[in-house]
Formats: sequence, structure tokens, C-alpha cells
Amino acid sequence: MKIAVPHEVLSADQLGSVHFIGIGGAGLSGIARLMHQQGVAVSGSDQNDSKILDALRAEGIECFVGHRAANVAGRDTVIASTAVGEDNPEIVATLAAGLRLWPRSTGLMSAMLRDTRIAVAGTHGKTTTTAMLTLAMQAAGVDVSFAIGAEVPVLGTNARRGTSEVMVVESDESDGAFLHYAPHAAIITNIDADHLDSWNTVEAYEEAFARFVDSVSGDVVVCADDPGCQRLKAVRPDRIVTVGFAGEADVRGRDLVVSAEGTTFSVDLPDGQSHEISLAVSGAHYAVDALLAFVCAWRRGADPQALARGLASYTGASRRMEFKGEVAQISVTDSYAHHPTEIAADVAAARAIAGDRRLVVVFQPHLVSRTKIFGERMGRELSAADVVWVADIYLAREEPDPSVSSQLVVNAIAGTDVTAGGSVSDLAERLLPHLRSGDYVLTLGAGDVTTVGPRLLELLAETQGEPRGR
Repeated sequence: MKIAVPHEVLSADQLGSVHFIGIGGAGLSGIARLMHQQGVAVSGSDQNDSKILDALRAEGIECFVGHRAANVAGRDTVIASTAVGEDNPEIVATLAAGLRLWPRSTGLMSAMLRDTRIAVAGTHGKTTTTAMLTLAMQAAGVDVSFAIGAEVPVLGTNARRGTSEVMVVESDESDGAFLHYAPHAAIITNIDADHLDSWNTVEAYEEAFARFVDSVSGDVVVCADDPGCQRLKAVRPDRIVTVGFAGEADVRGRDLVVSAEGTTFSVDLPDGQSHEISLAVSGAHYAVDALLAFVCAWRRGADPQALARGLASYTGASRRMEFKGEVAQISVTDSYAHHPTEIAADVAAARAIAGDRRLVVVFQPHLVSRTKIFGERMGRELSAADVVWVADIYLAREEPDPSVSSQLVVNAIAGTDVTAGGSVSDLAERLLPHLRSGDYVLTLGAGDVTTVGPRLLELLAETQGEPRGR
């Protein structure tokens, strides 16, 4: 459901009691936490119970399972996920009672209205870069508030109020939400055509990022190695600071080394100083994210050595190359990657971690519209694995299209062992007989393919012993 953005945004302490419809999601759960920590009376509902709801309850937030009109009774403001339909009984009751109804983006802006806002935008790497920037600034002595699109283990949450006036926020471009935050500084990780179901054309998508730059009152740090950011720099040269490894940039990274143990590189600053960065995560894309975070914080006066310590503490985020466990020398890692560029980066990172081990990728395409546009590219990037299983498309908010299936991806995979995996529901059971000791299994996709890894570990444990991971 599309909810109109109000002309005036009130601060959280002016909203009265607030109810969140879809509070179990990464976005709304974070906003609920921020408002709760600001003293707002917060409640929420979600269709299914979950660990996120359990965590919110433990923090003192009232959470309901299921959607009922009674859940919004007595509330002053309702904030709803875009995934919620107009026929949702809580939406119907909200409109009937004339309550204030806001979209997620307005709720987030309300929670950080009085903060100095640093927004992290871009097609890929937002969650990682936001988490890295948060950790780097904390290490430099700035207790920032933050809102991140996934749980970050080292932070223990996805959102928290800090004691400083600075707010670090992941800014989603998929529905234009990032245009409403009026940041004081920003990072753009990359600009790579996506969400064309919302933006229709690549040109409109890229123009949205130009408008985002216009909304920022201070520096915008972008990746000089990214073609989309290069085009943005050409049309919005003012206030853009470039960083990169490959070409010309205001701040350069060099000597990039990726291994199974992590990633290292050096940063050459304009003042002539060089600093070595050592990350606990493996992947060249992590180095780019870290470089962006480092430069953004450094330009705000943070100590470079402290920033390096903060970046070294990053160990990953939920569903971002997240290690799930190992049984019988079969390792399982899960990733949210669903765009060809993300697939390529995570498969390359998995290859670096796996070394000589066989790399088995289980991929679930996300959305019919995305598969129609990018299916062939997805298949080409997956060809770098040794074994690939491609599940049926995860429809999410879309309707099936008989002319578009995961076979588009399967047909584009070349030079490797590929299987059309069918339904995710029993894929682990069907995959198990094809695995062998030493395999490195990577599940990829934004849908319920994330359930395959834990189920696979359960099946392995039943016959091989107890799992050593989570």
C-alpha cells in the first residue's frame, strides 16, 4: 500500500502513542526502537511471531501477532510497512478513526528530526557501509545513533539512540524514501539499475540519486570506481568527494588483499598520511564499503587510527555473508544478494573463503520483474560456482507471470553443474544427497531461501553429529 508523505513531519515526542503495522521487519523494528528509546509509547503488530518480536518485547515494546482493528485502539499515530495492504484490518480501522497514518520513511525522519543526519545510500552495500560507519565513529569517540537495515551482531541490534547529536542512517532508494531525509552529509556506495518496477527507467533511477545529492547540505562521498557514481559526478560536481581503488579519486585505496582470513588495504589521504585497514570479513566489495565509511568519518574530523580500529571490529550483518554453521566439514553461509552485481561480489568472496573446497550455491531469484530484466546476468554471475541449484522465483508482492521463471537463470549458467531446484520448502532434503564432505554452501536471495541453510544443518546433524555453528 502506498501511503502519502505528509507536508509536515512532527518530531517523535509530538506523535503521542505510536503503533507500527509490520513491526517485525528490519525497517520498522528499528524505528520502533528509536522512538521507544526517546520515551514514546510504542506498540506494533506482525503477521507472524519471530525472534525480532521477542527481542522487542524484551525491550519493553508491546507486540501483537496477527492484525486486528483492536490493536490500533487508543493510538494517536500509525506507521505502516509498504507491504501492508489496504484491506488490512488495522489500516481500515486507522482510516475510519481518522488517526495519523504515516509511511516508514516519515516515521524514520520523525525519529531523527533533531539530529545531524549522515545518510548512506546506494544500490548495493548500504547495510554494511552504515554498520561500518557506525562502528568507526563509535571507536573515534562519537556515540552516534543509528538505524541499519539488518541486525548487526557486534552492535547487538539494528537501531539505537546514542548520546551524541549525530545519526547514521541507511537510506533506501527503492521507493524514493531517501529523498525525504535532508541529510547533512551522505555516502553513495554505487548506482546500479534496480527497482525498475518502481522507477520504470534507468534514467529515472539515476535522476533520483541526483535529487538525493541536491537534498544533502554537506559532503557526499561516492565511489569513483562505480560507473553510476561517475555519471552522477558529471551532473552534480559540487560537494561530491570521490574515493576508490582503480581510477582517479580524491582519496585512494591501494594494496588490496582478500584472503579467507579477511581483507586488508591502505588509504592514502590528501594530507600525505597513509593508514592500513584490516577487516575481519573477506571480499573486495567490503574494502570499498570500508573506504567510503573511513573517508566520510575522517572528513568530519575523526582520528584515522581510531576509525581503523572501528572498522576492524565489523564482523558482518544478518544475511550479509552470514556464517550459519558447519557439520561434517560442510560449511553453510547465507546472503541477501539478489542483484547480479551482489551475486558476483558474494560468489567471489565465497570463493576466496572456500579456497580449494567445492563451492555450492543455492540461489532463489527475487521478484518476477527483476528476474525478467536480470535473469541472464544472474546466471552468468552464478557460473563462477562449482555447483548451482536455482529455486523457483520468490514472488513477494508480485503476481506470477507464465512467461518468466527461474529457468531464465538456469539457461544462462554455463560451464558448471546446474540444477533447477524447484520449491524452497523441501530443497534442503533434495540437496543433501548431492553434498560431500568439504563443500562450502552459499544460499543467495532476498526471499525464504534463507531457511535452506539452517534446515540443511539440521539434516546433517541428524546423521553426522551436532552442528558447530548457529
